[in-house]
Formats: sequence, C-alpha cells, structure tokens
Amino acid sequence: MAEHTGASPTRDTERQPASGSPVRSGRRTGLLVTLVLGGLTATPPLAMDMYLPSLPEVTRSLHAPAATIQLTLTACLAGMALGQLVVGPMSDRWGRRRPLLTGLAVYLLATVLCAVAPNVETLVAFRLAQGLAGAAGIVIARAVVRDLYDGVEMARFFSTLMLISGAAPIVAPLIGGQILRVTDWRGVFVVLTVIGVALAALVWFRLPETLPPADRHDGGVGQALRTMRGLLTDLPFTGFMLAGGFAFAALFAYISASPFVIQEIYGASPQTFSLLFGLNSVGLVTAGQINGKLLVGRVRLDKVLATGLTVIVLAATALLLMSTGAFGPVGLAPVAAALFVLMSAMGLTLPNTQSLALMRTRHAAGSASALLGTTSFLVGAVASPLVGIAGEHTAVPMAVVQLSAALLALACFAVLCRPWNTAGDETSATGSSAAGTPAAGTDNTGSRS
Repeated sequence: MAEHTGASPTRDTERQPASGSPVRSGRRTGLLVTLVLGGLTATPPLAMDMYLPSLPEVTRSLHAPAATIQLTLTACLAGMALGQLVVGPMSDRWGRRRPLLTGLAVYLLATVLCAVAPNVETLVAFRLAQGLAGAAGIVIARAVVRDLYDGVEMARFFSTLMLISGAAPIVAPLIGGQILRVTDWRGVFVVLTVIGVALAALVWFRLPETLPPADRHDGGVGQALRTMRGLLTDLPFTGFMLAGGFAFAALFAYISASPFVIQEIYGASPQTFSLLFGLNSVGLVTAGQINGKLLVGRVRLDKVLATGLTVIVLAATALLLMSTGAFGPVGLAPVAAALFVLMSAMGLTLPNTQSLALMRTRHAAGSASALLGTTSFLVGAVASPLVGIAGEHTAVPMAVVQLSAALLALACFAVLCRPWNTAGDETSATGSSAAGTPAAGTDNTGSRS
C-alpha cells in the first residue's frame, strides 16, 4: 500500500480561508459562494455561447471559411481541456485560491486580446490562451464542491450548479444577439471582459480556501501523474469519465453547428437562434433540477444516467433521419423539438457522470476533476471541426457526430461501469458514499495497491 500523503477531509475539519474565518467541510456554502461557484462553472458557456450568434459575421469579417472559424471554438475548448490537466494537480498541491486567481487574471488578458485580433490565425491563438486560463475556474469549482460535499449532497449541489451555470447558455446568446445590434463581434469580447472582472473580484473577496495545508499533496509532476494513473486504473471511474466526455461531445456538436444549421439552412435570424438556444438551455436546466430535487436519493444514479444517455441516442437518431430526408422535407420546428429533447437529456446525464465519478475519490479531487474536464473538452474539441466537414448547408454531420458520441457514451457506461453488477453498491444505488473512501483498489494517493 502506497504511503498516505495527507489526511482525508472530514465533516469536522476546520478550514482557514484567506480572510481568516473558519470554514467547515460539512457546512453548507453561503448563497454568494454558491453563486461564485456557479459563475466559475459558467465560464465555458459564457466564453463560447455569447460568441455563437456572431460566427457568420466573423466568417465574413475575417474572410475565412466556416470550418476555419469553428476552429476558434475548438481552440478555446482544447485550451480548457489542457489547462484543467495542469491546474487540477496544482490546486491539490497549493490550494484552490492561488491557481484560481492566477488563471482568472490570464483569462481576462486573453479575452481583451481576442477583441483586437486582426485575423483568424491570431484569434485562434488568443482563444487557445483564453481556454487555457479559463480552465482554472472550471476544474477548481468542481474540486471545491468535492472538498465541501459528499454523496447525495454532492449530487444535489452539482444540480444546483447546473441551475446557475445553465442560466449562462440562456442569457449568453441573447446578449450576444443584442450586442450585434449595436456593434460587431468584437464587442462580445468586451462584454466578456467586464463579466470576467466582476467574477474575479467576487473570488478575491468572497471565496475562501477549502483545502487546508494538511490535506495538500507535496509531490511534483511525478506524484500528479501517479495519482492520475491510479484514478484511471479504476474502471468505473474511467467509465463515468468517458461517458461524460462523449455526452459532452454530443453537446458541443450542437453548440458548434447549430448557428449554421439554424441560421444558414433554416434561415432564422441571430435573435431567433438566440431564443431557440435559450429555450434548449431551459430544458437542460429544468431536467437538472428534476434530477437534483426529485430523483437524487430516491432513484439509483446509474439508472438516471442510463435513461439520460438513452434519450440522447433516440433524439440524435431522429435528427439524423430528418437531416437525411428520411421523413421528407421538414421545417425548423421538428428539428428544434429534437434538439430540445437532446439538450434536456443532458440535464440527467452530465451532473450524474461527474457525481458518480467524484464519489469514488476524495483523496485527489483536483486531479480527478482535471481528468473529468480534460476528457470532456478534448473529445468536444474533436467534435467541433467534424460537424463542419461537409460545409454549411447540411445538418447531417452534426447529427452523425451526435449519434456516434451518444452511442459511445452508452457503451462506455455499460461496459466499464457495469451498472447491473452494482445492486449492493450504495454509491450507485443512492448517490451516497458513506465510508468516504477512495475507489476500490486505490490508496489515498490514487495509486493502485
């Protein structure tokens, strides 16, 4: 058994934030801290969704094809993936606040540079930097939740975060569409900068440190790699990680392709697209709240997850059939309905993959969160250029990518997590992890015994 690197957090552990006031692991977070964590998890939809209505304009402004402009989304997503892989272990070693504040500062600088990018190549580079820095908010927010909660409470809190961060996809495209009424696409990044400054100020003044020095890892890169290797050798953790990653790919195929599908193929205005995008986000948030308020603690989390993945597969199948003309010519309404069902099912899928994976480890929440986020964003980054491979005038690539990703997510869940073998597993059955122990076969460093 490898040596224990730090005491595991307990409900009675008193933690000292930067301000000097104690924070207890078992105490419910205040409303403002909950909003701050929601704001940090909203970084991806804010950075991408507010920008979506302007994609056709960026294509014209920078004289670049749609597939190249979609690389600005891919670069941001890839940056967020790789950044999480670095920042997660850093937060396990140095605490949550220092890496988070540094990342937010760099994110703000990169966002300002995006607003003045002279060509598409420069914009892609700055979007990559924006994603790398913005990753700090995503990965550390999940780690903070793992510091403070366990079991059913953690699953419910992730659903609460979905309510907060889910408001971003509703509001962001609407704001983006309205910004285009008074200025060009560069104004979107100016607004993102203002929002980023406000969020950084809230983190500085209101978000305490949640990982005390006694629970931090002293190792360097080698220790971080050993921890991640130990996590990946736990097959159920890897199964939940991959299922969430492929589900996110289906989501991002929608995010990157829908501006062209809705506006270019079906002739909708940027404002109409924004309204439809917001409606789909309402479906995601509503399903997430049904998950957190009504299902968690009453229905096995793996059953809820299986249901969500199955609905995504069915909705993606319907989209593919409509895109290929199997039902004859169809208008915007049935396509929008299928997209609404697909997005709503994400509310049953994404929070439960994260909860079920993180329930298997409290010994390295930053590293585990980094693996979850990196997998999701890397797979999503691959999905983005694929949806534009056949040009701007067909929705078939979007539907093919969504269906393929959903089937892979369902397969990873079934093969690696083997939910039919967890009848006696309290984690899968109720979402609780009473013992609060690491995944079976791992020690408190994440290495295999």
